[in-house]
Amino acid sequence: MSKGKYYITTAIAYTSGKPHIGNSYEIVLADSIARYKRREGYDVFFQTGTDEHGQKVEIKAAEAGVTPKEFVDDVAGQIKGICDCLNCSYDKFIRTTDTDHEKQVQKIFKRLYDQGDIYKGAYEGLYCTPCESFWTESQLVDGKCPDCGREVKPAKEEAYFFKMSKYADRLIEHINTHPEFIQPVSRKNEMMNNFLLPGLQDLCVSRTSFKWGIPVTFDEKHVVYVWLDALTNYITGIGYDAEGNSTEQYKKYWPADLHLIGKDIVRFHTIYWPIFLMALGEPLPKQVFGHPWLLAGDGKMSKSKGNVIYADDLANFFGVDAVRYFMIHEMPFENDGSITWELMTERVNSDLANVLGNLVNRTISMSNKYFGGVVEDKKVTDAVDDDLKAVVTDTANRVAAKMEDLHVADAITEIFTLFKRCNKYIDETEPWVLAKDEAKKDRLATVLYNLCESINIGAGLLWPFLPETAEKICKQLNTKLRDFDTLTTFGLLENGNKVTETPEILFARLDIKDVLAEAARIGEIQKAEAGVTEENGEEEKGIDIPSKDEIEYGDFDKLQFQVGEIIACEEVKNSKKLLCSQVRIGSKVKQIVSGIKAYYKPEEMVGKKVMVLVNLKPATLAGVLSEGMLLCAEDENGNLSLMTPEKDMPPGAEIC
Repeated sequence: MSKGKYYITTAIAYTSGKPHIGNSYEIVLADSIARYKRREGYDVFFQTGTDEHGQKVEIKAAEAGVTPKEFVDDVAGQIKGICDCLNCSYDKFIRTTDTDHEKQVQKIFKRLYDQGDIYKGAYEGLYCTPCESFWTESQLVDGKCPDCGREVKPAKEEAYFFKMSKYADRLIEHINTHPEFIQPVSRKNEMMNNFLLPGLQDLCVSRTSFKWGIPVTFDEKHVVYVWLDALTNYITGIGYDAEGNSTEQYKKYWPADLHLIGKDIVRFHTIYWPIFLMALGEPLPKQVFGHPWLLAGDGKMSKSKGNVIYADDLANFFGVDAVRYFMIHEMPFENDGSITWELMTERVNSDLANVLGNLVNRTISMSNKYFGGVVEDKKVTDAVDDDLKAVVTDTANRVAAKMEDLHVADAITEIFTLFKRCNKYIDETEPWVLAKDEAKKDRLATVLYNLCESINIGAGLLWPFLPETAEKICKQLNTKLRDFDTLTTFGLLENGNKVTETPEILFARLDIKDVLAEAARIGEIQKAEAGVTEENGEEEKGIDIPSKDEIEYGDFDKLQFQVGEIIACEEVKNSKKLLCSQVRIGSKVKQIVSGIKAYYKPEEMVGKKVMVLVNLKPATLAGVLSEGMLLCAEDENGNLSLMTPEKDMPPGAEIC
């Protein structure tokens, strides 16, 4: 019996290029939630897709010598291919170049214009092409785009605007009365304090400086701007009609139960999108979850460096479920996770091969060795059985509690706790010892039955996350995948069931040398595609900056540089770019304010050894005293990196 509907979406991927591993994490996370909800008995609709319009695509297509449509057709195919490669069970893959979507966007734009929510004006501001966003001077961080840190350029053009402030108070009230609407809570606080409470500016919703977009029907020199086009996919994809003729599917599934998105686009989904819906008179989604990022190593990927990690490369080498496991398991609820080939290898060997694979293999092998594969509960029990059964039968409840709060990594950890308990049970009962005593044969049979039943329950819970592996386990046990409503009951495995004669290795242990060789091979392919050879050298060519006037040694000697250790750090209130650090320098502690909030989180700063200009005259920044300066390097895109000593040096060490 259905528990009702459940509509889940991911953000639609931008078609500027093949997505790396960090972009693929979201689709696997969403798929796990969708599969879990289906197993719980919900009527699930799971939508993902691609965002295909905009200036960046127009530029990329021109560089590639193809039309924008040809360009996005190719990239959308790659994105969909990765979704399929990762065994994602989406119900609809929407593209914003789909004809029905484009028609509805035009209807929506016209309706909002007719009812006075959209008006014509002119935009003059600072424009970031990669983000396709206009900014005011006050919104910039160190003169750069606050979202990506790149250069912005002055731009002015005629545009249509949406009256955001008209709905701001209503949205604030909704957020305050629906605490579950924005998750995690930290994202909610950021939206309220940084955007809504200071006051919303009207939003630019059309452009004239490029053509690759959906034309405005009543003013065709304008195309609909990215967010009004992209965000509406969540309703157009299930049959919304702006003229009141929405489909039964739309009426069934809207509002969405969950929009699963990256933390970098929370603002668009929790401010712009709800306001668009309010203007259309439609219900708001029940929850928007801004997940953290999965970063590859230090997060700085480049094909010309040969270090871009793609999900399909990992899946081809490690296997699909190994990649799914890593993505789900390694991502904290709020903080960013990290992935490398080495970390993947460690997880495969420790968790998948050792904990799970070895457990299944040993259990199937012992059942065949001692009983010809026949599994029977002879009811010869021991106290240790009770603890095993308690852990196994309670796992479903623990997993459900974690999934309810979207702590998906914790949910899969609970399942592996079950498998670890099974391994401990083998050590406690020592089946190989029992097998030596004919009088204990029934006890041995009971032990192996308990193991098979426990593994069967674990496989039933594992299926939403690692579906192929769960099905392989059930096949080896010669039984069906258990229904969710039976997973708290122990003893349902049929007596006399016969397991497979030859157990399959679920996950083989890997040699790190082989893994690194494969990573290097793929890296060389990436470099070749980027045109990097031994002759033309590394990607980095250096940066030239304007020269300053020469100084005397005495001028330099006036500056005092020392190593400092950051012992505490916090955000400066009412500032979009400042962090306030307490820096230990020798026996003293100085308070230093730095404009690096876009590049470092406060918790990342603590413990760092940094280079400090100590004798800078104190100054007050955003109302906070600053007693020095942290030294940073800046690349051509404005990205900052703290300067740190190559070797570990004590706080206070002189830099000379």
